[in-house]
Amino acid sequence: MVQEQIQDAKTRMHKAVEALKHELATVRTGRASPGLVEHLRVDYYGTPTPLNQLATITAPDAKLIVIQPYDRGSLGTVEKAILKSDLGLTPSNDGTVIRLNIPPLTEERRRDLAKHVRKRVEEARVAVRNVRRDCHEQMRHVEHAHEISQDDLHRSETELQKLTDEQIEEVDRIGGEKEQEVLAV
Repeated sequence: MVQEQIQDAKTRMHKAVEALKHELATVRTGRASPGLVEHLRVDYYGTPTPLNQLATITAPDAKLIVIQPYDRGSLGTVEKAILKSDLGLTPSNDGTVIRLNIPPLTEERRRDLAKHVRKRVEEARVAVRNVRRDCHEQMRHVEHAHEISQDDLHRSETELQKLTDEQIEEVDRIGGEKEQEVLAV
């Protein structure tokens, strides 16, 4: 029973780490990446649709993103969605594709992005710790109901703490890599 709870905690912690990876993929660095725009919602015939479902997104070089919609009629709505976003990029539309030139980041903007990355990393750490707390409370409840012994509880707590430490270490590694990427000139 306790092993099931620990396995559930492991799954939930892993999901928190994956959510952090997905969130950090959308943080702009000085390099072009399709991840910057694929999450954008485009109003496609009245339905908010992710851009990656409406177009092919490529990064042919480090300073350019090319978006080629499957339906040419959606070029205008894709362009509007990019302009409305908080990316700060201006699209250039040539009638068949949209090009996004990625300008170099200023030092101040790099520091702001690094601060944003640190904030997201801290939120992921808190999410992992919350999973640990929930699992720990469940294990204590089971022990108070005398379904497991105190020794089993102690072993399970140790295993849970080890799992938590591993996940937080992974979160810190991911955050450190992204911060280095953002601060690199």
